[in-house]
Amino acid sequence: MAKRVKQIIGRLDIIDLPDLGVEDIHAKIDTGAYRSSLHCKKVHEEEGVLYFTLHTDTGYQEYATKDWTQKIVKSSNGKAQKRYVIKTRMRIFKKNYMASISLTDRSEMKNPLLIGRKILSGKFIVDVSEKNLSYSNKKAS
Repeated sequence: MAKRVKQIIGRLDIIDLPDLGVEDIHAKIDTGAYRSSLHCKKVHEEEGVLYFTLHTDTGYQEYATKDWTQKIVKSSNGKAQKRYVIKTRMRIFKKNYMASISLTDRSEMKNPLLIGRKILSGKFIVDVSEKNLSYSNKKAS
């Protein structure tokens, strides 16, 4: 059986979320986090539809989806909170990966996207001395 070659990713990168129409979003790679999380505001559910507002380089964009769940997530401060979770594609190194992303207010954080180990596992090796490897690969094309 052939062993899958894992891609090296740095501690930071700039990736795309094609289903949301978002390109070049700054992300922190965090092997301590299980699930990825995305900075959103005005997250609320009405009659089975989840609404949220995402801040991008081009301004604020509002979204609505019927494809969502809720999960209990333990944040970095150790407190558990119920969060809305969506599934969307993440484009890293020109390849799309389906990701489960919790929506939360990350306004106090440097990067609007945190990429957790659920999406990293089996696909990437994190080299903390590197950054923006996927973005550099994208720009080189």
